[in-house]
Amino acid sequence: MTRHALLALPVTALLALLPLAIARSAPTALVAAHVIDGRSDTFSSATVVLVDGDHISAIGDRSIIPAGAEVVDLGDATLMPGMINAHEHPLMYTSDYQNALLSSSSAYKALMGLAGLQRLLLAGWTGVRVMGDADVYYANQDLRRAIDGGVFLGPHITGAGHYISITGGGGDINYLSPEQTVHPDGLIADGPEEIRKAVRTEIKYGADWIKLLVTGAFESVGDDPRNIAFSPEELRAAVEEASRHGVPVAAHAHATEGIKQAVAAGVRSIEHGTYVDDATLHEMARRGTFMVPTIYLGDYYAEPGHTLRAQDKNDEYIKHGRAAFLATLLRAHKYGVKLVIGLDLGGMIADPAVYAKEFAVFVEAGIPPMAAIQAGTRVAAELMRWDDRLGTLERGKQADIIAVPGNPLNDISALQRVSLVMIGGHLVKRPGVPVSLAGMLPAPATH
Repeated sequence: MTRHALLALPVTALLALLPLAIARSAPTALVAAHVIDGRSDTFSSATVVLVDGDHISAIGDRSIIPAGAEVVDLGDATLMPGMINAHEHPLMYTSDYQNALLSSSSAYKALMGLAGLQRLLLAGWTGVRVMGDADVYYANQDLRRAIDGGVFLGPHITGAGHYISITGGGGDINYLSPEQTVHPDGLIADGPEEIRKAVRTEIKYGADWIKLLVTGAFESVGDDPRNIAFSPEELRAAVEEASRHGVPVAAHAHATEGIKQAVAAGVRSIEHGTYVDDATLHEMARRGTFMVPTIYLGDYYAEPGHTLRAQDKNDEYIKHGRAAFLATLLRAHKYGVKLVIGLDLGGMIADPAVYAKEFAVFVEAGIPPMAAIQAGTRVAAELMRWDDRLGTLERGKQADIIAVPGNPLNDISALQRVSLVMIGGHLVKRPGVPVSLAGMLPAPATH
């Protein structure tokens, strides 16, 4: 069965392909031609990653393989850390996400979101940061609970429940008449005190990131990405309130001045950063502020058949802004800004294989392939504060490992053709074996 045929199957069919996954008693030795460990600027000298339980127990040559180990020989493939998508919206299952918000229940979007997350896992994405989502409630936080609790198998999840927006901003619904009363896809907060209340509400219901729409957006209707939404006082209130709870803040920001104000307020990451200037890039490098540019998103919606409700804004960017943004991205890399891979698509909108095209866009901008790969592994894990256990292949780290054919440093598109996926020591995809997305269900209670 081909990969495309597998992706076409409903999740229920995928679950039936193999029995419930069970923990192995013997270690697993993954053998390949190359190993990218996520730290080195070149291939590791190792060709074997030994996994014992849920963690990496050793990395070296074939001499480290113990008697009785299960050996998975991948030939000329490259082993590397699982990819981490730092900007995702799992519940946005259609491009017209604002209308989908109004027409679908939170429960339906949660089921679609689970399907999308599992497809991403099969494509090699073992970690996802949700940057707010089109949901009145907190379905993503419930998905995280179900995955963490072993009810379903899926990628690691962190993130915000909603994006916080001003009235009329990118998180509001701006195309209905004033007689209509609807729930917008963002939390609407005006003024420092409303923002503090919104931050507290997000944290109350399990959000471990706060997402602010500091400027207008490209994909929503009725706002302008060049406009600044929040005032400096509102930004400071959001960051101060979140920091008191130990929760980081991500700032959606396109406009130059909005990015500058968000960085000054102390946000952990800038999402997009389309019109950032060099002075602000230098300040981001000095402060250690991360940047998640999400460039491929614009490319995706420039392709035939992919249409946004606000398509005119994307078309304008592709014609007049994309080339300049690629040049900005290369300067950001040279200045030492921590660049991170993120897609800003929705889990069921696109074939998950295309998500790896963000790496190719980094390379197109002039960033070395290894640095691009690290932006979606080690640096992304650092952004998420997962770097103590994820993002690199090192002894003692959690065994989130993927394999891609050949040499991705010569052909970055290899990341679109993941042949093996292991998460937490569990092989959910390997060459020649049907896919297993069976959940790690807890044992029945005994009385």
